[in-house]
Amino acid sequence: MAQARAFVRARGRGHRTWSDRYMALMTAGLLVVLAAPMVGRAVAAVPDGVDPARAGAGLALTALLLAGALVFARVLGPVAVPPADAAWLVLSPLPRRGVLARSLLVLAAVSVGIGAVVGLALLSALGAPDALTLRLLAAVVLGASWALGGMATAVLAQGSASWDGRLVAVIAALVVVAAVAAAMAAGPGQGVLVGIGSASLAAWTAAASASAAVAAGLAGRAWTAVARIPARAVLDASTRAGLATGAVALMDPSALTWIAEDAHWRTRVLRSRAWPARLRGAAAVAWLDWRRLARRPGRLALMAAAAVLPALAAQAGGGVAGALVVLATGAAAVAAAGTAGARRDAGDAALARLLGAGPRALLAARAVLPALLGGAWLTLALAALDAAVPGGPFWPLGLLCAPALAAGALRMARRRPVEHTLPVMDTPLGPVPLGPLVWALTGADIALLGCAPALLAFAGGVTAPLLAAQAAVGMAVLAAYCAAPRR
Repeated sequence: MAQARAFVRARGRGHRTWSDRYMALMTAGLLVVLAAPMVGRAVAAVPDGVDPARAGAGLALTALLLAGALVFARVLGPVAVPPADAAWLVLSPLPRRGVLARSLLVLAAVSVGIGAVVGLALLSALGAPDALTLRLLAAVVLGASWALGGMATAVLAQGSASWDGRLVAVIAALVVVAAVAAAMAAGPGQGVLVGIGSASLAAWTAAASASAAVAAGLAGRAWTAVARIPARAVLDASTRAGLATGAVALMDPSALTWIAEDAHWRTRVLRSRAWPARLRGAAAVAWLDWRRLARRPGRLALMAAAAVLPALAAQAGGGVAGALVVLATGAAAVAAAGTAGARRDAGDAALARLLGAGPRALLAARAVLPALLGGAWLTLALAALDAAVPGGPFWPLGLLCAPALAAGALRMARRRPVEHTLPVMDTPLGPVPLGPLVWALTGADIALLGCAPALLAFAGGVTAPLLAAQAAVGMAVLAAYCAAPRR
């Protein structure tokens, strides 16, 4: 393997100059400078006492963060190599472990970084009644060992069906733990949460030591199993990682959704069914979005379960501001789940014309599903937030914001790729390229405009005039957006 690496470096690929090393060190230093103040503020915000509601919400969010990281690792691979190495090094008779050693080191470093964030979040949720520095160290070790052990399990699952089943069981267990922690925060188990947060430093140290030992064992087993990992698994993961890296390098995140959607349906055989007899024109074309979503009930269940995240964010210390950020992100993501047809219309205008429906009628028909999804999810999330944060009720705003959410989701689905030729704008925070900024704001602008009365209601309280204004503004924004396309 050393001879192969030397052969590559001798021909220019993989050779690092002094300027490359200088840029790497400067980047690392800049990241440290930017991250240090945020870490300091997070450590300073660790409470001295134990708040059961905050502790339960923090534990639930920590478990969900770990579950999400494991799901991402399972979908991505996680063991992957650059395309050139996948083309010849993986398929060569070289030792598989030597070929994948660098990728495994990168995975370990990423896992430790994610684990440090998890540990800090865990300490912030449970509090530190004494010995803040030692408890912080124990929490970081605890989180790092959880993340490293989970990544090792994902590596084992990549080459073994039995380990893949165990990984799915771990993800399901983390989701159950999150649900139990959220339920305990409501009242039945607050005493248990107080006991966990008030545990002695010796208990924290013992838990961190045990977790580190288990993680080391799993990591060693994964290192041994990599020598026999199938080449097909590594090649598939490398293909997915290469596509994702290309999309990120080109600053076109929308390509990632195309990759995920195509990868899901490529290996599936679907039964052919006729369009409903009662639907005609644009409604019949838009019905395909409903069928596509109905074929993935797991996604619908995940959307419904995610409605508790804003309430958990508010209870975990984020307050109303943190809940609003999660609300906006979640509502936009859920509404965008029903816009696959609009994205394909924008990508292929000829196909949209061949469907035989007018552009305005088709856009209006495609707006029904994202409006229903976004409005229903926002209503559920606001109902959960009403139970966690005083000042409501806010749940009537959910369905009233549905038209504005649909307009924003359709605008996001139909936006063009990032325009990299736009100039760079100088700001007090540094230069900001206008291309990615305009791309990110496309869709969010019209959604915020349509939800302006709802934002005022969050600031000053829900009143009947604001509810009426939200209903009128939301419908007006959607109607104006659907009337914009021409033949």
